[in-house]
Amino acid sequence: MNRQYVLMALFALALTALPGTAPRTVGAQETTQLRIATLAPRGSSWARVFDAWNNSLRQATQNRLSLRVYYGGSQGDERDVIRKIRIGQLDGAAVTATGLSLVVRPVLVLQAPGVVENYQQLDRARTAMNDTFSAQFQENGVRLLGWGDVGEGRIFSNQPITRPADLRSVRPWQWRDDSIFGEFLSVVGATGVRLGVPEVLPALSTGQIDTVVASATAASALQWHTRVTHVTQQATTILIGATLLSQSKYESLAPDLQQALDQTSAQAHTALVTRIRRDDRRYYTALTTRHGLTAVDTSAHESEWRDVARQTRTRLAGRLYPAALMEQVMAAARRGG
Repeated sequence: MNRQYVLMALFALALTALPGTAPRTVGAQETTQLRIATLAPRGSSWARVFDAWNNSLRQATQNRLSLRVYYGGSQGDERDVIRKIRIGQLDGAAVTATGLSLVVRPVLVLQAPGVVENYQQLDRARTAMNDTFSAQFQENGVRLLGWGDVGEGRIFSNQPITRPADLRSVRPWQWRDDSIFGEFLSVVGATGVRLGVPEVLPALSTGQIDTVVASATAASALQWHTRVTHVTQQATTILIGATLLSQSKYESLAPDLQQALDQTSAQAHTALVTRIRRDDRRYYTALTTRHGLTAVDTSAHESEWRDVARQTRTRLAGRLYPAALMEQVMAAARRGG
């Protein structure tokens, strides 16, 4: 009996050494890491908020759910990350309006020239249109986790740009997938140089381009400010963004993890909007004082800028977004203001 007991014990011990037969801890909880990509560099305003979001998410789920954020465009430009979400190589991304438009093109109406002219109008427009756009993103296989801001779009250049016609004499950068600025340049009679975001700094360094439209926060984070000498005082547009997540990935999460993700995401994106708006003002001040960029006043030619903006958004209506949607968004933006 003793010998038989010993043999059975040895047999059981041998089984535990075979691949796939090791005993699992009863009640062990699986962990999930959401792979999120962004062009924002590590250490930037966006990165600080996302790092804090990850800490909150891990705490809320006892480390069962967390974010792995790929910063600085390490996963490619926004077209690349949207493609990777679709084929399952990434779970989500924090993108600008350009990336959003690769999923739901009409969202570009929020960034069309003159549709939204300040943050208050943007808040009203996004609140009014949130359910509509969220549904459209979901129809295209992604979940809109939260809206974010990129800041006020200003013109950075190596010579003063005071009126639209001045863009004819410079070499402006046009993002490859950006349809709006290309149309703006067409109305002006200027021609852009098509490049991806990672190519901008080298192109500024070599003189391939000498003008970019960006927020002060983005220009600082991406070091573009080191290759230009002037920046407009007045913003030409409000630059927007949002965080997207694969709908199938979201649905694969347990209900309590979905709830934790939704709650922490809402808090993070509220904090992100507040931080970017505050930091963008500070960065603009720093660029025009400590860093020596010359502030260019465009107010004398405001009517020209407004006319080009009107022509641009009208031309794009029916191509990027329905004209009725543009009117709806403009009405919502100006309601009560």
